[in-house]
Amino acid sequence: MRLVIARCSVDYAGKLTAHLPMAPRLILIKADGSVSVHADDRAYKPLNWMNPPCVLKEEEGKWTVTHGKSGEQLILTIEEILHDTSHELGIDPGLQKDGVEAHLQELLAEHITTLGDGWKLIRREYPTAIGPVDILCRDEANATVAIEIKRRGEIDGVEQLTRYLELLNRDPLLAPVRGVFAAQEIKPQARVLAADRGIGCVTLDYDALRGIERDDTLF
Repeated sequence: MRLVIARCSVDYAGKLTAHLPMAPRLILIKADGSVSVHADDRAYKPLNWMNPPCVLKEEEGKWTVTHGKSGEQLILTIEEILHDTSHELGIDPGLQKDGVEAHLQELLAEHITTLGDGWKLIRREYPTAIGPVDILCRDEANATVAIEIKRRGEIDGVEQLTRYLELLNRDPLLAPVRGVFAAQEIKPQARVLAADRGIGCVTLDYDALRGIERDDTLF
C-alpha cells in the first residue's frame, strides 16, 4: 500500500462530475489498483475514489486515474507532496466474523432456498485474491450469485461485496455474477449504495433460520 499526503485538488470526470478544491489530503493507492482520497474526518469514507480495474498515470503536478472499463477519470492536481511512503502488507487473512455472523452464514448456506425456490449452493467461503466470499450459489435461472453476510449491514459491507463482484466477474466460468447483501439489519445508506450498484438486499431473521417460529416473516 502506498500512502501519500499532498496538497492537491481533485476532479472526477465521468457520469457525474465533482470537484475538491486545493487542500492537504491523504491519497491511498492499494495493491488492487484502487485509489482513494481522504480528509482528516468522515471515519473510513473517502472524499472521492476510483475502484479497480484502473490505471494511475503520474505526471509532474498531475495524477490521472482512469477506469479500465468505463473510462471515467479521477484527476489530482498536485501542488506539493508532503509525505510519500509504501508498505507491503501481504495477503490479508480476511475478516473474522463474530459468532452470529458465522452462524448466519452456516444457516443460510444450509437453507439456501430461503432466498428462492431452485437456488443451489456452490460453496461457503469461496476463495478470491482479496478474501473469501461468504456464499457463492446459483439462483433459479442458474445464474451465479455472491452473498455477503453481516449482522449489521453498513456501507463498508456493500463496498466489500462490490470488490468481490469485480473479481468474480472476470472469471468466464462464473460471469455474470450478481450480488446479494444479507444482514439482520441494513442501514438506509447501505441500501441506497447497494441499489446504485445493482446489488440486492435481504434482511435475515436469525430465529426463523434456526427454525424458531415467530409471527413475522423471514424477510
